[in-house]
Amino acid sequence: MQQTFTASDKLKQLFYILMPILITQLGLFSMNFFDTMMSARYSADDLAGVAIGSSLWVPVYTGLSGILLAVTPIVAHLVGARKKGDVPFTVMQGIYVSIVLAIAVFAVGSVALEPILNVMNLEESVRAIAKDYVIALSFGIIPVFVYAVLRCFIDALGMARTSMVITLISLPLNVFFNYALIFGKWGLPALGGVGAGYASAITYWLIAIIAAIVIHREQPFSNYKIFHAFPAVSFSKWKEILLIGIPIGLSIFFETSIFSAVTLLMSEYSTNVIAAHQVAINFSSLLYMIPLSISMSLTILVGFEVGAARLKDAKIYSWMGVALAVTFSLICITLLLLFREQIASIYTKDEEVLKLTAHFLFFAALFQLSDAIQAPVQGALRGYKDVNTTFFMTLVSYWVIGLPLGYYLADATHFEAYGYWIGLISGLTAGAFTLSARLLLIQRKRLHAPKSAG
Repeated sequence: MQQTFTASDKLKQLFYILMPILITQLGLFSMNFFDTMMSARYSADDLAGVAIGSSLWVPVYTGLSGILLAVTPIVAHLVGARKKGDVPFTVMQGIYVSIVLAIAVFAVGSVALEPILNVMNLEESVRAIAKDYVIALSFGIIPVFVYAVLRCFIDALGMARTSMVITLISLPLNVFFNYALIFGKWGLPALGGVGAGYASAITYWLIAIIAAIVIHREQPFSNYKIFHAFPAVSFSKWKEILLIGIPIGLSIFFETSIFSAVTLLMSEYSTNVIAAHQVAINFSSLLYMIPLSISMSLTILVGFEVGAARLKDAKIYSWMGVALAVTFSLICITLLLLFREQIASIYTKDEEVLKLTAHFLFFAALFQLSDAIQAPVQGALRGYKDVNTTFFMTLVSYWVIGLPLGYYLADATHFEAYGYWIGLISGLTAGAFTLSARLLLIQRKRLHAPKSAG
């Protein structure tokens, strides 16, 4: 990354950082996309089981890996302030934290998974598939958390193209393992949706190993000598990572878990409704990769500029990213409204699931704009290291406004399952307004405060 002086140069640098991050996110998401799509081709029960299993795994993974995202602004600030010697120590402490988090998830999950599934009103076959799918995924918990730290280091240096290449190498392997394990090819057992869990776990190990090799051998990463020393645990550095990372992780958790909570609450509906809802959520999540990638890009660019005390440049990047996300969202809304039936047909040929999915996709179109605002704004706020208030705002928007409203509409009105989606739209919209106001306030305070490198 380098200092820019014109809006045109800033837009070019934004796209330079954004495009590989977007491709990487699309690649990582494609693993879940192919899990869902290929499980759907096996059976509706497998699709529903993977949907429930994913609803338990995704918020845990995104929330806890969100804690590790603290490594990005910390490293970006260090690089911007020309304190490169402190980077290897930070990255190694981040790896230690990631391993501890992974072990904690495995321990809690081994105790809590079955009781949680037993509370839900699921068909026995769906419950069994969901349980075995999560167990299969658990074999990849440690590497996927370690990879989250390694990727944060790579991206913070403005070298997101490296993450992109790693992901693009691993994606076809994931599809291959899915095909072999879901459908039982080449003498392997046909595991259905559970096979998708094992395929993802194998892929998590591959991307972690590849990333570690690249960082150790290739420039500019090798210049930092990340794995040349294994420093002792530093609880002061862990405290720095966690003070920034926990609010980030909780913000992400509250956002992603509301979608999972809706899926779990919808277990009272038929398997076809659950399957259709999951398809719509899956495709909506695919579209969300655009504002999410812009958000991650803004964390890097804003963090770099704030670290160098160029606050006006940080402000320009922030709102340039929001404008770009809104533009893309308008295109996505148009595509969803025009091609709902065709999109649904990518996932399933079941007539009832197809019809229900098209209805859910209509509501998915409605929250694209709010997503396009709140995600980039959160990314910019992380670049400023402003995370605590953001966490509180997301908690209120999603869990105090969105979910209760959705539950009421689903339970007490004719909207039924679609009521949950109206609640989601309301929560996302509230988040977009409150987070935007927070960003404006932070920028105004920073611009009028004494100059500082932090």
